[in-house]
Amino acid sequence: MTKIKFGTDGWRAIIAKDYTVDNVIRVAEGTAKWMQENDYQKVVIGHDCRFGGQMFAEVSAQVFGAYGIKVNLAKGFVSTPMVSLGVVKTKSDLGVVITASHNPPSYNGFKLKSAYGGPTIPIHIAQVEAVLPDEPMSGLPSLEEMFENGLLNYIDLENIYIEHVRDNFDLDAIKAANITVAYDAMYGAGQRAMQKILPEAVFLHCDDDPSFKGQAPEPIHRNLQELSELIKNDPNIKLGIANDGDADRIGMYDEDGNFVDSHHILLLLLLYMFKYKNETGKVVITFSVTDKMKKLAEQFGLECEVTKIGFKYIAEIMTNEKVIVGGEESGGLAVTGHIPERDGIWIGLLILEFMAKTGKSLKELIQDVYDMVGPFSFDRDDLHIKEDQKQAIINRCKTDPYRQLGDYKVQKLETIDGFKFYLSDDEWVMIRPSGTEPVLRVYAQAPTMAGVRALLSATHETLSAVSVG
Repeated sequence: MTKIKFGTDGWRAIIAKDYTVDNVIRVAEGTAKWMQENDYQKVVIGHDCRFGGQMFAEVSAQVFGAYGIKVNLAKGFVSTPMVSLGVVKTKSDLGVVITASHNPPSYNGFKLKSAYGGPTIPIHIAQVEAVLPDEPMSGLPSLEEMFENGLLNYIDLENIYIEHVRDNFDLDAIKAANITVAYDAMYGAGQRAMQKILPEAVFLHCDDDPSFKGQAPEPIHRNLQELSELIKNDPNIKLGIANDGDADRIGMYDEDGNFVDSHHILLLLLLYMFKYKNETGKVVITFSVTDKMKKLAEQFGLECEVTKIGFKYIAEIMTNEKVIVGGEESGGLAVTGHIPERDGIWIGLLILEFMAKTGKSLKELIQDVYDMVGPFSFDRDDLHIKEDQKQAIINRCKTDPYRQLGDYKVQKLETIDGFKFYLSDDEWVMIRPSGTEPVLRVYAQAPTMAGVRALLSATHETLSAVSVG
C-alpha cells in the first residue's frame, strides 16, 4: 500500500510510480466517502495537459458515480481556475482537478476545490485523508451507464470561464490601447483560452505536449528564457505573460524582457485595486512575500495579514472576509471580485487592463510602486540536496538558528512557516523545505539583484557547512 499524503496544494506523485490508476481510485473514493458523509451530491472534475489526464479524470468520475454522486466532467483540458469557477457556476459541492500544477512533467496530482470556488480548507483535506481506503475499489460503473442514469454531464468549463472574463474586463479598452502582448502557455492549460481572449497576441508553447519539453512548467525566469529573448528582440511587444501547467500561477515581463516577479505584481495589483478601482479590504500574503506589501498596505490604511505558505490559507480568509489582494511568492495571486482562487490568466488581464487604463508601461507602473515603497529585487534558489542534509539544516534552524549568514549578521528571525532571517530593513533570507517537491528553497530580498545574489551565495556557503549525523 502506498501512503498518500496531501501537501500544500493537493496530492502529487510521480506517474507510474505512486501516481497510478489504483491510487487515484483510492483518493477519489476517500473524497467520495467524505462527500457522502457531508451529504454533498455534485462534483466538477477537470484535468490539465499532463500525461494521462483524461484517463485519471474519467476513472475519478466513475468512482464518484459508484457513490451516486453527480459528475460534471470537463471537455478536454482546462485550467484549475476554470474548475473552481465551474464549481460556483454549477452550484456544485466540490471540484477535482487532475494536475500537478508547476511540478516537473513526471508528476501528476489531485487537487480539491470547495463550493466557494477555491482550495479546500486544511481541516477538510485532513478529513478526506482520514478515510482514504487501503485498496482500490472495483466494480466501477462505465461512463455510458453514468450518462444514461443521469450521473454524468459533460460541461464546457473553458467557455464558461471566457464568458466570465468578458463580463468582468474592459476588453474594448484593452484592444483600443493596442498593447502587443507575448503569451507563453508553457504547454499548459491556459493556451486555448488566451488565444480566444487575446487573439492578436504573440503566442509561445501553445501546443498540447504532456512532456512540457522536459521542463517543469513553472513561470519563473530561468524557465522562460525564450519568452524573455523574444521580447528583447521585438520592440513592438510591451508585455509578457506566462502561466504554469494548470494556469493558476503567473510570471510577467516588461517591455525590455525583464522578469517581473510575484512580489512586484502583488504591489501593482494593490495599487490598481485600491487607487484606481476604489476597492478596499484586507491584504493577505504568505510568509515568503516581500514586506513591501505591508508597507504599501499601511500607506493605504489597510490591514495586512501574513499566513503560512499555501494559497489555501489565503482562500480560507477570503471566504470569511473581504480581501482586496491576496497572494504568494510562487505566482498564485487573487483579488476581490473574482473567485477566492489564484488565477494566472485573470491576474495577467488585470495588469494589462491597468496599463490600458493608465496609458503607462509596466516599467512606469513599477516605478510608481518604487516611489511609494522603495526599490527592491528578489530571487529564489531551489537546492536539490540529499534528505539527510536537508533535515540537518532544518534542525539547525530550529535548535540553533543562524546568527550570521556569511558576513551578514542576523538582526531578527521569524518562523511563521520556515525561517526568515532579517539582515536589515530591506534585506532578508528565508529557508524552507518545499511542501510538494524534494528540495530546500532559499529565498532572498535586497535593494538590487546583485545584492540578492550575494546574499544567496553567502547563505549557500553557510548551509553547506552543516554536518550530517
